[in-house]
Amino acid sequence: MRLRLAPALLILAATGASAAGPAAPVPDEAAPRLANHRAVYDLSLAKSEGTRAVEGVRGRIVIDFSGDACRGFTMQTRQVTMLDSSESGNRTSDLRNSTFESGDGGSFRFRTATFLNNVPSPAVDGTAEAAAEALKVKLKEPKRAEYQTAGEVMFPVRHMIRLLKAAKAGETTVSAKVFDGSDDGRKVYDTLAVIGRASAAPAADTERDKPLREGDLAAMRRWPVTLSYFTAGEGERTPIYTLTFDLYENGVSGRLNLDYGDFAIAGNLTQLDLPEDKGKDKGTGATDCRR
Repeated sequence: MRLRLAPALLILAATGASAAGPAAPVPDEAAPRLANHRAVYDLSLAKSEGTRAVEGVRGRIVIDFSGDACRGFTMQTRQVTMLDSSESGNRTSDLRNSTFESGDGGSFRFRTATFLNNVPSPAVDGTAEAAAEALKVKLKEPKRAEYQTAGEVMFPVRHMIRLLKAAKAGETTVSAKVFDGSDDGRKVYDTLAVIGRASAAPAADTERDKPLREGDLAAMRRWPVTLSYFTAGEGERTPIYTLTFDLYENGVSGRLNLDYGDFAIAGNLTQLDLPEDKGKDKGTGATDCRR
């Protein structure tokens, strides 16, 4: 089994709120502005049960996210996960992912390299174009291929902006089809996000995500989100995995939990770097493409 971080979370960095219920709409909000950042999450076992239970989890996720609506968005992600299991043996997975998404959400480039116990799997490399009527994907690796999927499909950054807009508008659920180029580069996921009530109160848990309790982030508005990923299809389905996290107004996230069913992994944000975003109006969140 290959562990991976859901793409929708890779463009975040937040802290802890757990209140539930619909949020009051906020009128005349500026468009969401995602903060450039480098985030480091240390991983640990949150729960273990069932036939695929594990005894221990160690590892780290490192995310480098940069860009804006003018230049597009670039993301470099590495996730190393070590699973200790007396049932299936100890395993180490190393996922390295690079993506670029255009500012309008219409085009996407992706490359993924995966190692299991230091043995490489075939790399996945390709491009995709999204329009209202279809998603078109071209693969270079592991072998050249082209395919398309009917209907509207979102790439990860556009999906996250959609979640932020929904949270600010007081919406409590968002359904969307999402493509991130993961696995074999051929999968489109059905997703369902449940958004809780906004909070700007100090985080109750003082042991997790310490960088998010400093400076402007300490009082920044955030929403608890549960985001489930499903194999595309019809009828009732069990999620492939579910993410819970606190979504901050600037697009960073905390209180990360990745639930794979038989076990879940907690991510503790231990380092967060927020370089100054030049070319952006800090007062309005607008991006000046002329600079």
